[in-house]
Amino acid sequence: MTGYETFEIYQALKLHFTSDSYDYFKYNGKTSVSVTAFENRKDKYHFYKLSRKCTNKDDLINFIVANFVEDEKSWVGNLLMEEADMNYRKRQKVIQSLSYTFENDLTKIFDGCSNPNDLIVVHDGDYPSLLTKTLQRDIQIETLCILNDILGFFPMWSKKISDTIRWPEYRRKCTKYATFLPKDSVKYKLILKKVIND
Repeated sequence: MTGYETFEIYQALKLHFTSDSYDYFKYNGKTSVSVTAFENRKDKYHFYKLSRKCTNKDDLINFIVANFVEDEKSWVGNLLMEEADMNYRKRQKVIQSLSYTFENDLTKIFDGCSNPNDLIVVHDGDYPSLLTKTLQRDIQIETLCILNDILGFFPMWSKKISDTIRWPEYRRKCTKYATFLPKDSVKYKLILKKVIND
């Protein structure tokens, strides 16, 4: 990976996470940044350093995505810090045991809950219980993304949640991040069924 290639990936992923219109997969990670524009950047040496941090393109993408999940406005210099490595390791751990994490989170959220629908109901414009648990990091953001993929409650939340600042940004982060998660809705539906029926 060259410094410029690293910059290109970083730019595309940043656009993906911070803009509604840009989709990393639809545009195949391409943006309109030129080599000249890159060479004129004061922070270009950060991208050279970052390019040496990961052995291949997939690792680099996963590394940057993991950090944008923590903070979608993350500056390239922050990606060279120890905290960025911790963010990456934490996300990798979740991704590598995603079905286990999903099942554990479901067991946690359904514990003592007589009606699963109560978790996604919006009362008086307040955050539903499931969203609060995710924001408080009681459950993983991946679990919320998978549940929304199966049940599709985000549009309903957007209509009913009165917060027009934090929720829309968090919804975008979840929606954009979900495109990087493994696609296996059958497996996750079965886990959901199993936990609900236990």
